[in-house]
Amino acid sequence: MSSQVTLPRLGQGMESGTIVRWLKSEGDKVEKGDPLYELDTEKVTQEVEAEAGGVLLKILAQEGEEIEVGKAIAVIGEQGEDVPAETSEPKAETEEPTEVTEEEPAEEGEPAPEREDERERGREEGPEGPSEPEQRVNGGRVKASPLARRIAKERGIDLAQLSGTGPDGRIVAEDVERAQVAPEPAARLTERGRVETVKLNQMRKTIARRMTEAWEAPAFQIAMSANMTASIRLREALLERVEEGGVRPTYSDILTKVVALALMRHRDMNAHFGGDEVLLFPTANIGIAVAVPHGLVVPVIQSCETKTIEEIAVARADIVERTRGGKLKVEDLENGTFTISNLGMYSVERFTAVLNPPQAGILAVGAIEERAVVEDGELEIQPRMDLTLTVDHRSVDGATASEFLRTVKSFLEEPGLAL
Repeated sequence: MSSQVTLPRLGQGMESGTIVRWLKSEGDKVEKGDPLYELDTEKVTQEVEAEAGGVLLKILAQEGEEIEVGKAIAVIGEQGEDVPAETSEPKAETEEPTEVTEEEPAEEGEPAPEREDERERGREEGPEGPSEPEQRVNGGRVKASPLARRIAKERGIDLAQLSGTGPDGRIVAEDVERAQVAPEPAARLTERGRVETVKLNQMRKTIARRMTEAWEAPAFQIAMSANMTASIRLREALLERVEEGGVRPTYSDILTKVVALALMRHRDMNAHFGGDEVLLFPTANIGIAVAVPHGLVVPVIQSCETKTIEEIAVARADIVERTRGGKLKVEDLENGTFTISNLGMYSVERFTAVLNPPQAGILAVGAIEERAVVEDGELEIQPRMDLTLTVDHRSVDGATASEFLRTVKSFLEEPGLAL
């Protein structure tokens, strides 16, 4: 008995995902638990395992195609078993009714093997297609394949002006690809040339949505400057203990440990705002903002208050490497209670970070710089680092936030106070 493989919901709020790559081909034997395909969601790209064993009878979702959660993407069954008719053909687009075609969904611009006959007829007709368009209007609707409609919509091409080379004059994707694209609007041309349009990828769409949500929160910022002399000595001592090939602790690792301990002393900051309630967490699961091409990802290091600085360094190195390599798992992004964003390595002196809802706070960290400071009436040069805390005012008040940031500052200036 065959069974459908449907797109799973890998995390709260997931509505769709994109098939990056199938790891099995049609006809391959599949064991339960085998990696079946790579799925790209708005948070992470990961391998998805087969939930049933058998033979991969049919792939219904092509690589590069965005699929809604719960939709069938493949069929697994016994060798030689017929694929149910209702799963063998993906449904046509719902935007505009059209007749059923044999064309499988494909990645944008990718020629599908199922259209070989159509392409051959198109070559025989020549680049201009048939000299006279065949009758292809039924009830005022142009006859075209779903993929042709999608490409035409994306490129601003009027299907009514095209001649189809498909069966009964149907417009197929290659007819649209051969068509002359409508000229760019004048607004997209400048004296120095054409304006480039860059479509938002899934990650940037998610960032845009979440930043809009964050902007709606009534947030405030407070800032302090810490003397990093003692933290510098601490890091130098830690580096001396690193064995060959080991992970070198960074100031971010020290800061992560310090913040975790401060969160345990000020639990109101280790919180999520939940509408009519505030959730206080017993462990400090700290998110580290990591820049990746065309986006930003915030993987989480769990229970930082229980880890040594060396252990945090190892966890940080591993999770950053997997973030930049696209190897994160959903659990790497879940259960964060507080976030640190460090731009010191870019020589940024100070900045304000945007909240990461539903977390109550995020700490923005600048570069360590030598500054002239008056201490006990004397002018001296100190290595200083600016700390800017952004707080959700719905769950945390100014006094609480100030006490937390003052604790972080004191721990950085005298690490022994954290013991």
